[in-house]
Amino acid sequence: MPSPLDELPIRRLTIDDLVSCANLSEDRGWPREEHKWGLLLTAGRGYGIDDPDDKGLVTACVVTSYADLAAIGMVLVAEKHARLGVGRRLMRHVLAELGDRPVTLHATPSGQPLYEQLGFETTGRAEMICGHFRPSGLAPTVATRPATAEDLPAILRLDADVFGRDRTHVITRLPAFADQLRVAEDSGGVIGYAAAWPNMETHVVGPLVARDTETAKALVASLAAGTDRPLRTDVDVRHEELLDWLKANGLEPIAFNAVMTRNIPGLPGDWARRFAPLTVAAG
Repeated sequence: MPSPLDELPIRRLTIDDLVSCANLSEDRGWPREEHKWGLLLTAGRGYGIDDPDDKGLVTACVVTSYADLAAIGMVLVAEKHARLGVGRRLMRHVLAELGDRPVTLHATPSGQPLYEQLGFETTGRAEMICGHFRPSGLAPTVATRPATAEDLPAILRLDADVFGRDRTHVITRLPAFADQLRVAEDSGGVIGYAAAWPNMETHVVGPLVARDTETAKALVASLAAGTDRPLRTDVDVRHEELLDWLKANGLEPIAFNAVMTRNIPGLPGDWARRFAPLTVAAG
């Protein structure tokens, strides 16, 4: 039997929907994450269904596009409307709009079966870790410093090379979005960069792009020195050395997410230099 939810229109969300999106996050037991929602709704394209019974949302998600690649994130359904197929309907709508464009997302174990039914395949894994960074052992030796406006062209070139797509419309928002933005460099120029941005009581480390693991360690350590908050990040599980080092320095494992793709066999770019995404919602 068709559900009344099947007749509700799907509409584009804007920054004016930020509070409703945060309320939806809270309804599902997630942090409100208003700061992150603000970035996603301005750098990406939100979709949602209004709840006819109140001023809230039945469901929502955000798509962030990078040329011919799209990242889907923040797929949420209000608790009272859960398990009624409305999330599947929203995803089908978004995927129909994207057509044959390659798509990626990070899936929780509970969401993974739905995405598999929609044509996604698991092509990687990321581990979420969080905690107060407590330095131990030898300190990383790679030099880092705060990024300046003059570093932005080099950061954009490095990011495009590592990510495999131009992310200028997102990366140029980092100076205003993040509390810290740092670069690592050698005599040849910028060899890595990382940001730490506020998310509730934590600072999220991301993006984390670096020439090698030692450079990634140096960037994380320098960001940690600039905050009293716990750090949180999502690291590609292939970077075992970095994960082991982070855990040895106070961070603890929280969860694993599946990195899934559709219409593409895996993420483009250079995974060996891509240690952590800006946010799992945007890649």
